[in-house]
Amino acid sequence: MNKYYRLLTLMALVLTIMPARAAIYMVGNNPFGDWNPGQGVEMTDQGNGTYTLTVSISGTVWFVFADGQSSDWNVFNANYRYGPNQGGSQEVTVDNTYTTQKSNNNHSYKFTGEGKDYTFTFDESNLTFSISEYQEPPLPDPFSLQVGDVNGDGEINIADVNGIIDILLGGFANYDKRHRSDANRDDEINIADVNAVIDLLLGGELPEPVKEGYDYVWDDEVLPEVHLNVSLAEWNRLLALYDANAFTTQYVQATLSFVKDGETTVIDNVGLRLKGNTSRRRPEGSYGQMHQRDNTDWHHAHFGVNLRKFADDDAHTIQGVRKLHLKWFKDDPAYVREVFCYELFRRAGVWTAVRDNYCRLWLHVEGDSKEAYYGVYELMEPIDKHYLKDRKNRFGSNKGYLWKCRNSAAGLNNPNGDIWYDDDTDDRHAYTLETQTEEFDSARVQLVDFMNKLNGLNDNEFYTWIQQVTDVDLLLKTYAVNVAVGMWDDYWNNANNYYIYFNGKGLTGYKFFFIPYDYDNTLGTSLRCGVQDDAGRQNPLNWGNNNNRLIARILRFNDFKQKYITYLKGLIDAPNALMDRASSQARIRSWQQRIEPYVNNDTGEDTAIEDKPASWGNHSEYRLLKNGSDNFFTVKAASISPL
Repeated sequence: MNKYYRLLTLMALVLTIMPARAAIYMVGNNPFGDWNPGQGVEMTDQGNGTYTLTVSISGTVWFVFADGQSSDWNVFNANYRYGPNQGGSQEVTVDNTYTTQKSNNNHSYKFTGEGKDYTFTFDESNLTFSISEYQEPPLPDPFSLQVGDVNGDGEINIADVNGIIDILLGGFANYDKRHRSDANRDDEINIADVNAVIDLLLGGELPEPVKEGYDYVWDDEVLPEVHLNVSLAEWNRLLALYDANAFTTQYVQATLSFVKDGETTVIDNVGLRLKGNTSRRRPEGSYGQMHQRDNTDWHHAHFGVNLRKFADDDAHTIQGVRKLHLKWFKDDPAYVREVFCYELFRRAGVWTAVRDNYCRLWLHVEGDSKEAYYGVYELMEPIDKHYLKDRKNRFGSNKGYLWKCRNSAAGLNNPNGDIWYDDDTDDRHAYTLETQTEEFDSARVQLVDFMNKLNGLNDNEFYTWIQQVTDVDLLLKTYAVNVAVGMWDDYWNNANNYYIYFNGKGLTGYKFFFIPYDYDNTLGTSLRCGVQDDAGRQNPLNWGNNNNRLIARILRFNDFKQKYITYLKGLIDAPNALMDRASSQARIRSWQQRIEPYVNNDTGEDTAIEDKPASWGNHSEYRLLKNGSDNFFTVKAASISPL
């Protein structure tokens, strides 16, 4: 049979069995009699005739279910009441699973939840509801979302073909579902993916992904190993450089081995240096002490590896990747905060966010009897000219000016501020030009002109100008994620921790891009800083110091403000699987489950995963996995929902 005839026939069959589905909402209020349909919460369509919703119940609450949110909303054709009796409403205590019984005279029910979470399920086939105490969802594996299993039920069958067709017809699909639907691995969802799944069902195989270059190094389906070998002389030189200047950027020579999927890439004569801001540390011993062989006081530290620092040839790359950042989980006992944030950026469509992944790190100093195991590290993509080149098509050009902005002095509000270029010294400036440094004078003029316009244009001029020089939607989406994860040490609040890129070199005709950076102090690690006192409860519309004017000025316009609010609310909307509590916790538990066997290490530091924020924060009560009033995701949703 002709393959395309077979495909069309199967599509027609699938379409005939796809039911038209109406949205189901749960509306609640207390006391009964004052319903507000506009505040109804849409239940999640499971695609198999059932709808589910998980809510947290504290005290006694009344509920009603409806098929709309407008003023003409309808309770279903038959009315329902939760409870064992057929007449009137019934107060019950929810502890096990109950099933609603039909009633001809009431559609309400009332129960006491005692602060627990419960899942409401509506079954279209028999028009009944059931309520059960919430159970944690099964752990998705972020390292291995099974491609082709579109509905995530653990099997690939005709329902998955149905799922892809539903997407092609405009059906909703979150990040995970779209990933599973890309059956031919071409980063698009189209009819070819339907064909690929059908071929699989007829005995074929799905194509194996070809991961090269950056996709090879930052492959989220594996946990690679990184081994660093350093001579005794070079290691001692690194320690001495730190003692002379803790913020040294000088490199020593080393050999790197990168192990992934049984393949080992060995590169000698690479550059190794220390990295970090307030997290800078001596990786061994104390001031003035040289290496202590086989009796070593190892310390976690951040490392930067430049594979082509001392030998500029193609052999000194990992499939074209020239630099790696190796970051320890400083002040993050959960081992997850920055990984979660960068993954959330990607889920939300913020393509400027860097790639990162977990890895395992070993360090061997010449003469030692064995390698020192440094434990689980974060493997991060550096923001540099190669980062720009890899995203050239999105940026429009990779030949513009990239600035690193930091030191709590980069508010884009002082044209006479500390503006310099990367001159290969250890100096740390508010604005450092990272690319095209030979054109510093022109780059500085452009940056100063940008600041003057940002701060000096009147409102009407600014409204027109900002849309000419940047993708406002992308910027607002970026900042929505930034605020949602509780990033207080940022541009808006603390004039710190970001990059900016101008893709052109004149005073006009360029596009400006904001690049998020450094997200370890998030997800409940809060500090009294700037206008901030609580990174969970701070008003998302008044996040920072409005003298740092970029975001504050944009949000003064109602159309931009509404887009920002829409992005914020989209992050906490459960069906999107972005930053709602259930899907966030599932991803976090899965990551932690994957790395937990490897966390214990030879430094004796950070040897266990714990659900708490940094010890120095001002809100030690926040938790990620423990539910209740101190759960960060719950608190953040409560700060966003009323907007």
